[in-house]
Amino acid sequence: MSLSGKIAIVTGAAQGIGRGIALRLAKDGADIVLTDLKKDKLATVAAEIEALGRKALPLTADVSDRAQVFSVLEQTSQAMGHVDIMVNNAGIAQVRSLLEVTPEEVDTIFRINVQGTLWGIQAAAKTFKAQGTPGKIINACSIAGHESFAFLGVYSATKFAVRALTQAAAKELASSGITVNAYCPGVVGTDMWTEIDRRMAEETGAPVGETYKKYVEGIALGRVETPEDVAAFVAYLASADSNYMTGQSVMIDGGLVYR
Repeated sequence: MSLSGKIAIVTGAAQGIGRGIALRLAKDGADIVLTDLKKDKLATVAAEIEALGRKALPLTADVSDRAQVFSVLEQTSQAMGHVDIMVNNAGIAQVRSLLEVTPEEVDTIFRINVQGTLWGIQAAAKTFKAQGTPGKIINACSIAGHESFAFLGVYSATKFAVRALTQAAAKELASSGITVNAYCPGVVGTDMWTEIDRRMAEETGAPVGETYKKYVEGIALGRVETPEDVAAFVAYLASADSNYMTGQSVMIDGGLVYR
């Protein structure tokens, strides 16, 4: 799947799944604009992309701030000439009983996971339309966008919302040649899942490592997911091979949740 000549933006690209996606799209031939709040780690990923022979533009940005997201698209257009692919990957997890979650916690996760995705959809769609070109918008959903989990209720609600935004945007933007899809990972061996496991131990009293082990043991393919597993599917969504696909939020979880 060649992405030669394409320009892709990946949010939350400093580590984990975002880094994996950025590197895979670069290996497939795209030049990459990376955004994150972790400036040092972002620079490291940019260097890895350049080592692959691709251009990299690291930009520090907070996806919950609409103006900053639109600025990323503007800076990309100015520096790279055009935009072809927008990967709204940035997001956070939250482990908390529904009975205990605070207004501040709800506000924070919705601003990042839901509003951040919405601003990315808006900015990318307006850019594609201004260019007069088709484009790909790819959103980070989750298995928790298909099935809600105890102590991950508010996080799950944000991912259900991402699935709704993906469907609605696909319907609104299809006539402009813009496709909108989402990827739904399961248990990925990243810092995010390390933190989920730690917080689950605090909330439930389970030993540290027990929640992670329980979920991994439920994966049909028998191993934990890697960022590269997710990135391979995102590369498909970014390529011409998925041109007839839109509005879908597809699980890539090794066989954990079935729909």
